[in-house]
Amino acid sequence: MEILFVSTKLGLTSFGGPVAHLGYFHEEYVRKRKWLDEKSYADLVALCQFLPGPASSQVGIGIGVMRGGVLGGIISFLGFTLPSVIALILFAVTLSAMDDVNLSWIHGLKIVAVAVVAHAILGMASNLTPDLKRKAIALFALVITLLWQTAFSQVTVILIAGFVGYILYRHNTKDGETAADFPISRKFAAVCLTLFFALLVLLPVLKEVTSSYWVAFFDSFYRSGSLVFGGGHVVLPLLQQEFVPTNWISEGEFLAGYGAAQAVPGPLFTFAAYLGAVMNGWQGGLLATIAIFLPAFLLILGTLPFWNMLRRNPKINGALMGVNAAVVGILISAFYKPIWTSTIQKPIDFAFAAVLFSMLVYWKVSPWIVVATGALGGILLSLI
Repeated sequence: MEILFVSTKLGLTSFGGPVAHLGYFHEEYVRKRKWLDEKSYADLVALCQFLPGPASSQVGIGIGVMRGGVLGGIISFLGFTLPSVIALILFAVTLSAMDDVNLSWIHGLKIVAVAVVAHAILGMASNLTPDLKRKAIALFALVITLLWQTAFSQVTVILIAGFVGYILYRHNTKDGETAADFPISRKFAAVCLTLFFALLVLLPVLKEVTSSYWVAFFDSFYRSGSLVFGGGHVVLPLLQQEFVPTNWISEGEFLAGYGAAQAVPGPLFTFAAYLGAVMNGWQGGLLATIAIFLPAFLLILGTLPFWNMLRRNPKINGALMGVNAAVVGILISAFYKPIWTSTIQKPIDFAFAAVLFSMLVYWKVSPWIVVATGALGGILLSLI
């Protein structure tokens, strides 16, 4: 299936964290395959900024749903997520440590992420901020999210941008027209939302009533996946609080897994697979993965039909124009920190990023070749 092939390719090559993932998705799904247009993609990204959980994974699920229904969303999720899940479970089971040479090629992959995200931002900015008013909204989002970095800053900025967009563009109905569709019934969506909240409330109760290790295990990962705003890095302290003080896992094992999670492509939430495997073997790794991603799955499937209804309503159109402009500013902010600040440390890093950017944008080299070049270049840079 095409969805499985494309999502698996992204799962094997998407290094650099959630913002970089959105750049890879934009290149593959919007620019190359044209599965959805710029406006629909920006709308989907904006929705996933509102929801707790791994935003890039939710965007991937949403695109899969648009392409192939609920089954397409599941396949898209599996393709994007399983490569890193398998790698981290293997790492946990073998307990091997990464050597220094790995750090060099990881640095090269981070430079690839700089080029990919820069390309995505330029494309989205040209389409979503064509006038001065929307450029001003994007600038507002950029400044606020850079200076006020909390778990809720992005949600607050998007709400403000939506209100400003409604005021400025409430009479504009043509800009937001789109043919995108999410083939999910509202009844099914309501069931997903009900299940999300039911599990969030009932799992802690069941844990206390049954004193079951496996219920407590599932509950810890499910709650961590349900209560995280702001991306994968925010989930790490939650997981640390859940498992290290209770001696389910040692501090050293936790830190070793965190290092390994930085070295694999795909969502950082797959760190749960490592933790589960350390505690309970590969079966625990799979159960932990299901538990931490289940809230994201239920939320995106539960909100897509209602979001689709709102985004087609002319009265909401102006607000979405403001929100989409804010998304551009948020992406630029995340491009600077943490992507740029943690990656471009020397002039040669910038030079290499410029080469990779040119390969991607001007010479139209396939992304997987750019990724391979980045990995090789990272090793060569370490020798200079």
